[in-house]
Amino acid sequence: MLLALSFTGALVGLCTFVAIGLFHPIVIKTEYYFGTRPWWVFLLAGVVCIGAACVVGNLFASTMLGVVGFSCFWSIHELFEQKKRVERGWFPRNPKRA
Repeated sequence: MLLALSFTGALVGLCTFVAIGLFHPIVIKTEYYFGTRPWWVFLLAGVVCIGAACVVGNLFASTMLGVVGFSCFWSIHELFEQKKRVERGWFPRNPKRA
Protein backbone atom coordinates (compact mmCIF):
# COMPACT_ATOMS: atom_id res chain seq x y z
CA MET A 1 0.00 0.00 0.00
CA LEU A 2 1.41 3.38 -1.03
CA LEU A 3 1.11 6.38 1.22
CA ALA A 4 -0.36 9.48 -0.35
CA LEU A 5 1.87 12.44 0.44
CA SER A 6 0.85 16.05 0.23
CA PHE A 7 3.63 18.52 -0.36
CA THR A 8 1.34 21.56 -0.47
CA GLY A 9 2.20 22.70 3.05
CA ALA A 10 5.91 22.37 2.42
CA LEU A 11 5.58 24.22 -0.89
CA VAL A 12 3.61 27.05 0.76
CA GLY A 13 6.31 27.26 3.44
CA LEU A 14 9.07 27.39 0.85
CA CYS A 15 7.29 30.02 -1.23
CA THR A 16 6.63 32.10 1.90
CA PHE A 17 10.32 31.89 2.80
CA VAL A 18 11.26 33.04 -0.72
CA ALA A 19 8.72 35.89 -0.67
CA ILE A 20 10.03 37.21 2.64
CA GLY A 21 13.58 36.82 1.37
CA LEU A 22 12.77 38.84 -1.74
CA PHE A 23 11.01 41.64 0.12
CA HIS A 24 14.00 42.25 2.40
CA PRO A 25 16.33 43.62 -0.32
CA ILE A 26 13.39 45.36 -2.04
CA VAL A 27 12.75 47.37 1.12
CA ILE A 28 16.44 48.21 1.50
CA LYS A 29 16.79 49.35 -2.12
CA THR A 30 13.52 51.30 -2.01
CA GLU A 31 14.66 53.25 1.03
CA TYR A 32 18.11 53.83 -0.46
CA TYR A 33 16.86 55.23 -3.77
CA PHE A 34 13.51 56.78 -2.85
CA GLY A 35 13.28 57.09 0.93
CA THR A 36 9.94 56.34 2.54
CA ARG A 37 7.86 58.17 -0.07
CA PRO A 38 6.78 55.03 -2.01
CA TRP A 39 5.15 53.37 1.03
CA TRP A 40 1.83 53.70 -0.75
CA VAL A 41 3.07 51.42 -3.55
CA PHE A 42 3.42 48.62 -1.00
CA LEU A 43 -0.05 49.46 0.33
CA LEU A 44 -1.60 49.37 -3.13
CA ALA A 45 0.18 46.12 -4.04
CA GLY A 46 -0.94 44.58 -0.76
CA VAL A 47 -4.58 45.56 -1.27
CA VAL A 48 -4.51 44.22 -4.84
CA CYS A 49 -2.96 40.92 -3.74
CA ILE A 50 -5.37 40.45 -0.84
CA GLY A 51 -8.31 41.33 -3.10
CA ALA A 52 -7.10 38.83 -5.68
CA ALA A 53 -6.61 36.20 -2.97
CA CYS A 54 -10.29 36.55 -2.11
CA VAL A 55 -11.49 35.85 -5.64
CA VAL A 56 -8.97 33.30 -6.97
CA GLY A 57 -10.39 29.80 -6.95
CA ASN A 58 -7.14 27.88 -6.65
CA LEU A 59 -6.24 27.35 -2.98
CA PHE A 60 -2.46 27.44 -3.51
CA ALA A 61 -2.59 30.59 -5.65
CA SER A 62 -4.95 32.26 -3.16
CA THR A 63 -2.63 31.37 -0.29
CA MET A 64 0.42 32.74 -2.06
CA LEU A 65 -1.40 35.95 -2.99
CA GLY A 66 -2.29 36.34 0.67
CA VAL A 67 1.31 35.79 1.71
CA VAL A 68 2.59 38.34 -0.81
CA GLY A 69 -0.17 40.80 0.12
CA PHE A 70 0.62 40.73 3.82
CA SER A 71 4.34 40.82 3.04
CA CYS A 72 3.64 44.08 1.20
CA PHE A 73 1.84 45.43 4.26
CA TRP A 74 4.71 44.41 6.50
CA SER A 75 7.14 46.07 4.08
CA ILE A 76 5.53 49.44 4.86
CA HIS A 77 6.56 49.01 8.48
CA GLU A 78 10.00 47.78 7.48
CA LEU A 79 10.50 50.74 5.12
CA PHE A 80 10.16 53.17 8.03
CA GLU A 81 12.31 50.93 10.23
CA GLN A 82 14.94 50.92 7.47
CA LYS A 83 14.96 54.72 7.57
CA LYS A 84 15.80 54.51 11.29
CA ARG A 85 18.54 51.96 10.59
CA VAL A 86 20.09 54.33 8.05
CA GLU A 87 19.92 57.22 10.53
CA ARG A 88 21.71 55.04 13.11
CA GLY A 89 24.43 54.30 10.56
CA TRP A 90 23.65 50.60 10.26
CA PHE A 91 23.03 50.93 6.50
CA PRO A 92 24.57 53.37 4.01
CA ARG A 93 22.80 56.62 3.17
CA ASN A 94 22.38 57.47 -0.52
CA PRO A 95 24.55 60.56 -1.06
CA LYS A 96 22.67 61.47 -4.27
CA ARG A 97 19.29 61.66 -2.52
CA ALA A 98 18.51 64.85 -0.62
